[in-house]
Formats: sequence, structure tokens, C-alpha cells
Amino acid sequence: MNMIFLIFGYFVGAIPFGLVIGKMAGLDVRKEGSRNIGATNVSRVLGKKLGFLTLICDCLKGFLPMYVAASVLPDSASKELFVALTGLMAVLGHMFPVYLKFRGGKGVATGLGVFLYLSPPVILISLLVFIAAVALSGFVSVGSLLASGLVPFWLWLLGGSAISIGAAAVVAFLIWLKHHENIGRLVRGTEKSWKKKSK
Repeated sequence: MNMIFLIFGYFVGAIPFGLVIGKMAGLDVRKEGSRNIGATNVSRVLGKKLGFLTLICDCLKGFLPMYVAASVLPDSASKELFVALTGLMAVLGHMFPVYLKFRGGKGVATGLGVFLYLSPPVILISLLVFIAAVALSGFVSVGSLLASGLVPFWLWLLGGSAISIGAAAVVAFLIWLKHHENIGRLVRGTEKSWKKKSK
């Protein structure tokens, strides 16, 4: 029965809300901007309102499967592990969705949902890190990388369990892995800046 929740997490995570919302607005986000189905690109090409809607939907993809698993699975020594794995599978679903030939988003919003379930206080800290990083650097990617990368550390400071810290570390690693192109552009100085856009 436990494996059912891992499959459930993957297929929920694989729902391409950014693409669906874009199609409803008459645009294929895979052909515009960064061509990513995530909230940042939706916001860039369709406006902040639809970008925010995408963010919420993608965040729920990470949170709700874990919540359902935690509510249904009986108490056992392995329950926390399977709940964490359910969230991890949701992130993998978003990044590699079977519906889109395994070409998905970068996992930040869905990872946010996982982090939210693991520790709401950590989200507040990470949000401050994200805002500060974006404001100082002008790059959303820098904020995403720093905020996600520091989550395992915040969890450790707040006394999180080994499973929650491990799950957060894996999610953060996957997010960094999916941002390899952004990291390359940051190194080369060709990453798009929101500051330049606002000017």
C-alpha cells in the first residue's frame, strides 16, 4: 500500500499546471520566454497573476500528496519515510512529467510545497533569503538556488528529523541540478535579470 502513495505523488506532481494555465490563456509557455512550464516563465510571458496562480498550483502538488499520505498511512516506523518519499516523487513528477515526455519544470514551487509540509517556519526563513537574494542580485535563479540550498541547514538548526533533513537535501540537490543552465549563464554573465527588465 505504501508504494501506491509514491505513484500517486509522481502523477500528481507531473500535472503541468503552467502549461494548462498557459493554454487556457491562449499561449504555449514551452514556446515563449525560457520555454519552461514553471511559475517564473508563466509570470514572465503571461503576467504576475497567472504566474502566481501557477506557483500556488505547483506548490500544492508537493504539499497535498504528502498531506494525504500522512493522513491515510497507519502509524508505523516507516510512515515518516514514505511521506517524505511521496513528496520527493511529486518533485520528480514535476521535473520529469510522463505527460510531457519527461520534459518538465525546475521543481522550485513543488519543492516549496514539500518544504512547507516538512516545516512551515523554514519557509518563512527561506522566503526572506529568496527576497533578499533576488533584490540584491536581480536574478530569480539566485534566490531559488540559495533559498532551496539552505533549507536542509535551517531544518537542522530547528531540530528537524534525519528523514526530513535528508528529503530536503535531495530536493535541493534536484533543484540545483535542474538549474544547471541558469548556473552556467550566471557564470558567463548572460542570465536574465528582473532588475534590467524593470528598468
